[in-house]
Amino acid sequence: MRSWMWIIPALFLAGCSKTNTVSADGERPAESASAATSADGRPGSALSPAESAGSDMVIPKGTALRVRIDETVDTKRNRAGDEFRASLAEPIVLEGKTVVPRGTPFVGHVTESQASGRLEGRAELALTLDSFQLEGKDYRVHTGNIDRVSAAHKKHNIEMIGGGAGLGALIGGIAGGGKGALIGAGAGAGAGTAGAAATGKKEIGVSAESLLTFPLEKAVTL
Repeated sequence: MRSWMWIIPALFLAGCSKTNTVSADGERPAESASAATSADGRPGSALSPAESAGSDMVIPKGTALRVRIDETVDTKRNRAGDEFRASLAEPIVLEGKTVVPRGTPFVGHVTESQASGRLEGRAELALTLDSFQLEGKDYRVHTGNIDRVSAAHKKHNIEMIGGGAGLGALIGGIAGGGKGALIGAGAGAGAGTAGAAATGKKEIGVSAESLLTFPLEKAVTL
């Protein structure tokens, strides 16, 4: 009878021990999941490949940057190296999302500025964009040039010189014979050259508020 009294408590303790073991085993997966969650920093899920790769947006090479220039730039006042400012006239959209909004400020510079000669040559002006500012950060850009070239000088410049010489010869001949004709021809040629020079030099420029399109020559990562 006393032996049964010892057996029953022993069986009871063995059952409790087994129950505790099962319970402990059951908690282990939860602990592992908790550790994984802590490592990822997100409850119940791991990072997707897209998230792991980052969320940078890239403006591809060849994108057209259409800007409105804020100030007049011309060959009379500006020289190579001078800066100018502009603002984005059309937003840049990638995958249906606007990544650079309209009105974003841009900075560019003059790469070439050359007035024409008095009697020959063409005026040339070239511009490029250098950077833009977005959410307080500056982004460098590499674009193609926008080139402006004046029309060629007209033939009337030479005709003005010749006409001036002829008129001077006529006046000199009337005043003093053959010698006067030579003097008059020289004076007339000089007057003709002065007239052509005064009207013949050409300038070229881009006025404020003009729309310009610069092709992006290198991708930009935002």
